[in-house]
Amino acid sequence: MALATSSPITTKPLFRSNCTSRHTVKATGAELPLVESPFPNFPLTLSNFLHLSTTATPNQDDQHERDRNTSGPASTTSTVSLARLKPLYSQKEDISSLFPAIHGKADWSSLLDPLHPGLRREIIKYGEFAQATYDAFDYNPFSEYCGSCLYSQSNLFSKLGLDRHGYNITKYIYAMSHIDLPQWLEKSLHGEAWSRDSNWMGFVAVSGDEESTRIGCRDITVAWRGTVAPAEWYEDLQNQLKQLGPESDAKVEQGFHCLYTSKSDSTRYNKSSASEQVMTEVKRLVNYYRDKGETVSLTITGHSLGGALALLNAHEAATAIPDLPVSVISFGAPRVGNDAFRNELDRLGVKALRVVVKQDLVPKTPGIIFNEGLRRMESMTGSLDWVYMHVGFELSLDIKSSPYLKKGLDFSGFHSLETYLHLVDGFIGPDSEFRSNAKRDLALVNKSSGLLRDELSVPVCWYNNKRIGDDRNSRWGRPNREREDMPVPLPC
Repeated sequence: MALATSSPITTKPLFRSNCTSRHTVKATGAELPLVESPFPNFPLTLSNFLHLSTTATPNQDDQHERDRNTSGPASTTSTVSLARLKPLYSQKEDISSLFPAIHGKADWSSLLDPLHPGLRREIIKYGEFAQATYDAFDYNPFSEYCGSCLYSQSNLFSKLGLDRHGYNITKYIYAMSHIDLPQWLEKSLHGEAWSRDSNWMGFVAVSGDEESTRIGCRDITVAWRGTVAPAEWYEDLQNQLKQLGPESDAKVEQGFHCLYTSKSDSTRYNKSSASEQVMTEVKRLVNYYRDKGETVSLTITGHSLGGALALLNAHEAATAIPDLPVSVISFGAPRVGNDAFRNELDRLGVKALRVVVKQDLVPKTPGIIFNEGLRRMESMTGSLDWVYMHVGFELSLDIKSSPYLKKGLDFSGFHSLETYLHLVDGFIGPDSEFRSNAKRDLALVNKSSGLLRDELSVPVCWYNNKRIGDDRNSRWGRPNREREDMPVPLPC
């Protein structure tokens, strides 16, 4: 998301803090650390989202943190200055030497504990790509474009402030399903809806020259949209494994597979399936850059349902394109297939990093009871081809590790992708405290939830509200779609 750089504040603050020069805020049962950026940055950074006027004066004094040496508490010797705030992003560093471990075929186990700062930034980058599929999605059922992307391919990254990552979108992905999938597909109630069958499900993007040099390869990225709903809609998915092929023992959840492969000649946007759309584009890009002699990688990301589709996409890509490094970075994703599916992904060289919040229910489904834990009993139970299994490495996060999040139950907040990105930003290792020099704006946590502690005075679900504006007739409503941002049917 677009976040402002350091600058003097020229607007009236949106959020009021009772503490400016002190370094902790007293809270019930705990002290809330005041690192250099959180409180004064709220009005400043949200100005981008809420369209407030600020004047930018970049701060040149920020020193790039070295995460492995900064696990201690925040310094208590400095004071907060509204005019001299630290940048909201860590500086980009050249990680091309880490190409085999991060984007290549070597695994990333050596970078997980403690979490390497280069890998952390890459995880957040791909998480922001996945978050973009939510932020740019039209959820309004009264809009004729409900279920589509709010922005065109050329505008999406700039509208959401993600052009700083150095990627360009080359294709949008649309999906439909031939079976009833609860809460997966949004449908417009408008009489002239853009589509009655399809939803925008994500995009394919590729790194530009500068970013490719920095990471050591030409990176093709696929970001799949998930669902913001918690775990209840996964309940109907259990015991519905579908065989991937006539000669394969691999099985996957049939709802995920149907969404990935469904198509119909009668639709405007899914005459080809999501699988066919994404694979056609990935193959085109791989061939184009390989013909130029470049090293190419494929990184697939998604949150929730999007993480499940990412694994199906990775299996197909690794099968179809020889010697292509294929990685999956998923957030809050459910189990997708059985043990044979996991073994096939291992054999194909697909490496997967599952980012999981302990309190989130979705990664525990399907197969809350019958899952990979039964492998210890395989000698007694026999083949486990009917049991759901997780894939790859797990990066486990804990809501309790952040001093900025509320205690208690909030399953929707636990599953929110912005909650995940906040916890990744503060994560060093399982036995370390929350990172005191984390850069990501805390206000983003409440973008579509209310998980931030009340002392921070950040509005709940503020992102949905900020898109509502006042039209010329002084009536409140959502802004009209620009012509260039209207959905364009895919070519036959």
